[in-house]
Amino acid sequence: MVRGGWQRGGVSYDVEPRLLRAFVATAEELHFTRAAARLYVAQQALSRDIRRLERGLGVSLFARTTRQVALTVEGERLLPYARRVLTAQDELAAAFRPVPERPLLVDAGAPVGTAYRVLATARGRVPESCELVARFHGGLTGAAGEMAAGRLDVSFGRFAALPPGVRAGLEHQPVRLEPMAVLLREDHPLAAKSAVPLAGLAGETLYAGAGNPGTAEWTDLAAQLFAGQGIAMAEPFPEIDGAQEFVRVVRKQGWSVLASVEFIEVPGMVLRPLVDPVPLSPVSMVWRRGLRHPGLDALRATARELAEAGGWLTAPAGAWLPPEDARVMGVDVAGGRANSRTGRTADRADGQAEGRTAGQQTGGQAGGRRTGGRTGGRAVVDGAEGAQACGEMPRCGPLGVLASWTGVGGCGVAVDERAGEERPADEQCRADE
Repeated sequence: MVRGGWQRGGVSYDVEPRLLRAFVATAEELHFTRAAARLYVAQQALSRDIRRLERGLGVSLFARTTRQVALTVEGERLLPYARRVLTAQDELAAAFRPVPERPLLVDAGAPVGTAYRVLATARGRVPESCELVARFHGGLTGAAGEMAAGRLDVSFGRFAALPPGVRAGLEHQPVRLEPMAVLLREDHPLAAKSAVPLAGLAGETLYAGAGNPGTAEWTDLAAQLFAGQGIAMAEPFPEIDGAQEFVRVVRKQGWSVLASVEFIEVPGMVLRPLVDPVPLSPVSMVWRRGLRHPGLDALRATARELAEAGGWLTAPAGAWLPPEDARVMGVDVAGGRANSRTGRTADRADGQAEGRTAGQQTGGQAGGRRTGGRTGGRAVVDGAEGAQACGEMPRCGPLGVLASWTGVGGCGVAVDERAGEERPADEQCRADE
């Protein structure tokens, strides 16, 4: 007997793609609030879809705790199948789309390296009607303005270095923590080494794009790396456009160059990785907020798969990365040294507290916030101290949580911001006990 599209005692013969999209987004974000924002749906609707899919399959897809969301074994098993189904659905829709998508313009910086590898791989997974057009300018600072103006669709670079107002109009996905390197003349004393310790560059002068406003984020990263190391920055130089001109100028000026481990070939020069510590260049894929395009979907999926396969978002022990970059890329740091956390999630919210209500609490739990009545409401759990929900809001276990809420009558809904999932407030209290 079939009821509501589900086979009793077995897997549904007709799983709705919407449910699979909800599952895949949550599996990739491991956070209900961020997954809902990504799909432009209410978090409650996303949770309902996940529960409906779990009931239909007869399994639990996520292990939910007060601190995190994780895939179960069955969730891990479902994920590759769900992705293939959604890809097939997208391809079916694309095959019968009456108007071809406009070309997607992607700044890959150079025809070598992380961004170009993502672009080249993604081109193999889009239909013929979808065109991914490359340009090779480089510099996320300059690209950000062009993306905001609609003259460019996608770029790559150091997202944390952009001003907050600029970041607010963009979205990003961490792609790689790219080890940095130094480009040296073949006759340089350090060229004979297989790797160059950072301290070995003391007394050297390196070119790092100073004078080029379009690559200000790279120059700033270099300045932070050089600080206290006795390494000088080459004097500002006009913007160098194109790989051929870059090679000519670098050779004529006799510069050593701060670079990444994947870099264009310069005749007469050698590329050596930097060590002790290993400085990292954080690379995100960045696009205009609200952009929808099958080419962007292909780029995002490709970047995720390459990152997972290559361990691109795993920081070497003791690596160097500025704290703000580490936060945006999802990496723990201590004293500028990086220790990898998970590479699954992008800091799309960019530090903004998600799902919190406004209003300062004027009484009751110290430090909490609330608006509305005392019967029911919406409690936001953020790991501080003391919270209550539903009427007198009994304290939620020994962890102690700080609540902000809006009274809507009846029993409230708790939002655990450590996991991002809403649940009845009394259930949240039981989970915290």
